[in-house]
Amino acid sequence: MSKKFYVTTSIAYVNARPHIGFAMELIQADVLARYHRMIGDDTFSLTGTDEHGMKLETAAKEQGLEPKQLVDMNAAYFKELKEVLNLSYDHFIRTTDDYHEKGAQKVWTLMNEQGDIYKDSYEGLYCIGCEAFVLEKDLVDGKCPNHNRVPEKLREENYFFKLSKYSDAIGKKIETGELKIFPESKKNEILYVIKDGLKDVSFSRPKKILKWGIDVPNDPDQVMYVWCDALSNYITGIGYGRDEEQFKRYWPADVHLIGKDILRFHSAIWIGMLMSAGIELPKAIYVHGFITSEGKKMSKSLNNVVDPNEYVDKYGADALRYFLLKEIPTVDDGDFSVERFKVVYGTELANNIGNLVSRVLAMTGKYFEGKVPEAVKSEDVLGPEVMKVWKEYQEAVNGFDLKKALEIVAAFASYANKFVDDTKPWVLAKENTQDLARVIYALLEMIRHLSLLLLPFLPATSAKISSYLGQATENLDFGKAILWGGLQFGQPVQKAEPLFARVEEPQK
Repeated sequence: MSKKFYVTTSIAYVNARPHIGFAMELIQADVLARYHRMIGDDTFSLTGTDEHGMKLETAAKEQGLEPKQLVDMNAAYFKELKEVLNLSYDHFIRTTDDYHEKGAQKVWTLMNEQGDIYKDSYEGLYCIGCEAFVLEKDLVDGKCPNHNRVPEKLREENYFFKLSKYSDAIGKKIETGELKIFPESKKNEILYVIKDGLKDVSFSRPKKILKWGIDVPNDPDQVMYVWCDALSNYITGIGYGRDEEQFKRYWPADVHLIGKDILRFHSAIWIGMLMSAGIELPKAIYVHGFITSEGKKMSKSLNNVVDPNEYVDKYGADALRYFLLKEIPTVDDGDFSVERFKVVYGTELANNIGNLVSRVLAMTGKYFEGKVPEAVKSEDVLGPEVMKVWKEYQEAVNGFDLKKALEIVAAFASYANKFVDDTKPWVLAKENTQDLARVIYALLEMIRHLSLLLLPFLPATSAKISSYLGQATENLDFGKAILWGGLQFGQPVQKAEPLFARVEEPQK
């Protein structure tokens, strides 16, 4: 019986074009979604864009545009990533979508009915980069650590959410693991914050200051602040307030996938909002790190911002997916190096995976007229070995260690390459046809398994390998597909085109 699996990314702020960090988050979520579809789960994947706030209103004015014109233009760049990165998400939500605005207002109303929203004057430090009020104790040398700028002091009348009311309950959910925060270091980090008690949070801005947002229900002079607006996307995106059947089918989220800079918003404010509104909590929040570029923080002034489109255009989406998933630690910070990217492309993709597939299919064509040879299937040795690979691989994916899972796949490809070198089919072709058939069958089975192991990670490469073998990758009977011996004797196979073509570098 299949289970359901619902995964979300954070929603990207549309004040700039997509960068490599958000591309990594999208790819990580895509691996989880593709993996759960592969094993037969009823899967839904959501991403989208955050399109309200002061920064966008200001940026639009500077460019002589209306805010809606600016967000429409920039949201298009994020939507294009679906094709660029070969993503398989099910829905792309924009917080300017009419259904989302109605859903966010419904959440507000439910919280208000619980007596959890009140009006008060507020004076505090506001960082326009974060679009958030910040505490003085969190500043570094008087500046916001995320944006390296001094926040401005603001005093205004806002609505507030009684987050303090839910502080103990949130802490208990996290501490007991009922709400899983992963990795453990991030769980400990948020528990440390909660230890002193969560403070009430500003939940609106006066319309005379911020016009570009969702109206507060029953108060035309106030606009919803980011929390109730942006965070509500995780439920409005699957039908909350408009398609209750779909909402009930997929909620609660199995995984909210976020960057480490927005941990507090998701594991404290969002959880408090859901408790207040009487909505079930998500099951887990997975937190990834940041990407540096050549060892330094990405910055336009340093001219080291990595554009994912550039690498996809030159090397293909799967090459970028492989590097971000295998070379960057899944839940820690990692570095994007151009030279390292080229090495990985040449050695691990073109050689270890691409050359293996080409060699095996070429030998099948040469020795067995391009058909799967009839042979003893070597289940005594290779069957258990492959099942061990699948067990370790699934444990890694389920433990959100995508780097480890892909290392297991790479090691399996290396194992298959060593099998070629050890068995020497070109020698067997002269000496023992029966042993040759057994070896080639085993190698064809290994690349069939390789194609399935790669499916969530490198979907285009997986599809190519499977097509060469005459195998389908959709609507798999997963339990049957991962057994040894799935290829039928006499099944035609095709000669492989290079999976990872040689990229000519311009002469210096």
